[in-house]
Amino acid sequence: MEIPKNNNQKKKPFNNIWPPKFNIIWIYVILIGGIAYMWTTSNTSEPIKSDWLKVKEQMIENGDVEKIVFINNQNKAEVFIKKDSLDKYADQFKGRQPKYGPQFYFIVSQNFNPEEQFVQVRNSLPEESRFSLETEERTNYFGKAIEWLFFPVLIIGLWIFMFRRMNKSMGGGSGQGGGIFSVGKSQAKLFDKENNTQVTFKDVAGLAEAKVEVMEIVDFLKNPKKYTQLGGKIPKGALLVGPPGTGKTLLAKAVAGEANVPFFSISGSDFVEMFVGVGASRVRDLFRQAKEKAPCIVFIDEIDAVGRARSKNAGFSSNDERENTLNQLLTEMDGFGSNSGVIILAATNRADILDKALMRAGRFDRQIHVDLPELKEREEIFNVHLRALKLIDGFDIAFLAKQTPGFSGADIANVCNEAALIAARKNKESIDKQDFLDAVDRIIGGLEKRSKIISASEKRTIAFHEAGHATVSWKLPNANPLLKVTIIPRGRSLGAAWYLPEERQITTKEQMLEEMAATLGGRAAEEIINNKVSTGALNDLEKVSKQAYAMVSYFGMSDNIGNVSFYDSSENSGYNLGKPYSEKTAEMIDAEVKSIIDGAYQRAKDILRENYEGFNKLAELLLEKEVIFSEDLEAIFGERLKKAN
Repeated sequence: MEIPKNNNQKKKPFNNIWPPKFNIIWIYVILIGGIAYMWTTSNTSEPIKSDWLKVKEQMIENGDVEKIVFINNQNKAEVFIKKDSLDKYADQFKGRQPKYGPQFYFIVSQNFNPEEQFVQVRNSLPEESRFSLETEERTNYFGKAIEWLFFPVLIIGLWIFMFRRMNKSMGGGSGQGGGIFSVGKSQAKLFDKENNTQVTFKDVAGLAEAKVEVMEIVDFLKNPKKYTQLGGKIPKGALLVGPPGTGKTLLAKAVAGEANVPFFSISGSDFVEMFVGVGASRVRDLFRQAKEKAPCIVFIDEIDAVGRARSKNAGFSSNDERENTLNQLLTEMDGFGSNSGVIILAATNRADILDKALMRAGRFDRQIHVDLPELKEREEIFNVHLRALKLIDGFDIAFLAKQTPGFSGADIANVCNEAALIAARKNKESIDKQDFLDAVDRIIGGLEKRSKIISASEKRTIAFHEAGHATVSWKLPNANPLLKVTIIPRGRSLGAAWYLPEERQITTKEQMLEEMAATLGGRAAEEIINNKVSTGALNDLEKVSKQAYAMVSYFGMSDNIGNVSFYDSSENSGYNLGKPYSEKTAEMIDAEVKSIIDGAYQRAKDILRENYEGFNKLAELLLEKEVIFSEDLEAIFGERLKKAN
């Protein structure tokens, strides 16, 4: 007879759950069940405590006592009641009348003479009422076993339990072995063919140049002969450097998904431990495992946690635990021993503080810069994150890329998620353009605070302040183009102006001066309208002051100071805490900065006075609508001047 094919399919679910995995809870359930069964099925109860006088005057004189057993070494007497007399004491048994004795017991002092007392009482009774008397010695062997065996076992069990929990808290529960003794083991996660990650290079939008360099490493691991036949050697290490959220860790995950070799992933902070020598031990164990799995890739995320320059370590101690860990890492990466087939990938956003020995050739041969995405790359990233979102028909993704200059990949993912939440909050069936604009506003400026109490005079000052920014930036072609202005409080700001900065690689002196004038437009507007200034320009003044000092001290944009830069890009000044210039030069720098700021401020006031009518109209419109866009400025001032080439 032929067996149907679907029989095996029916058995699969059963086979997947049988035999069930052992769980320690089973032992607890069995013990509790056994105790409950013994409690409910037991027909006996513990003897009731009494005293000699009560036994003598009530039980013995009434002829209810069948036997008394006196235990010499415990000064205890057990009383056995006759079966036909048990009903007299039923109320004392509380419904659990015992079938077997003893039913009562009493304790006597060491001066009590049982033979004298019991014999005297028994002889005073008639023959038919007399009880039998027994004396014996008892040893509680079970109690002795509990005392000498149970408590040591309990202490050992608690000790094992605590150290198993400690092992799990330290990450040792991932197959690294025995409790506290695994503290020096590597905490790296291994991705291989059995548990490989699903992220590939297709999931990494943008980062074209970074992917090319990383894919070369993956290609070498797949086809080593392609490179070795020409005598070439693959770089031993590659360092991914870039701002937070640009996709360094995601790129490493894609390497794990693309490479058909073991991939060890660990964070730099996993090496740092409170115990002395643990970090170095974990480094040794990591490279030992990597050599066994070679060829393979080791990825160290946030390597600055352990790779900080030794001269910059806090405390200036040569015996620092982090320094010992770094020394071991340097030795393993390019020491006396060979690490053939082990490639190191690391990520950091603080490459400037890494130790020089870590950055030299032979350790991290390459630095792969993962910068903030440009316009085209942002569009690609939006395409990745918008796959799972329900958008309206004909949605313009290129528009979103233009509205998010300076956003990282993580910021773009946050914008997409916030837009979905905003649309859901408004009970929409799909996400539209306005939801994304609201999400960008919320991420940049914070949540709207319409409930914030602002007086009419303060609101008017804020409106003219923001109108001043908008007017000056509109009239200066080199300033950043305005997107929208609002006087609705967001976060810590009472009003804000959104710009679309041009994505350029270099900035000229004229561009910086016009941007400073636009930034000071708010303070200038307050002075023109109110003949006084307020604290609302704090952020503007801070930004302008830093920009002016950078122009003079870093970029050499001052005629009096000249083409001199005091910027230390290598940050190797060591312990030199003084300024790299004289006091006279410092006075000149301060004077130049003040001159630049005063010039930008005067230029902003001149523009506002020349366009006073439009500036005043713009402020009134802002008071009315609370939010205005570039179209409103174009309607008031006309088309914005084009920047001269």
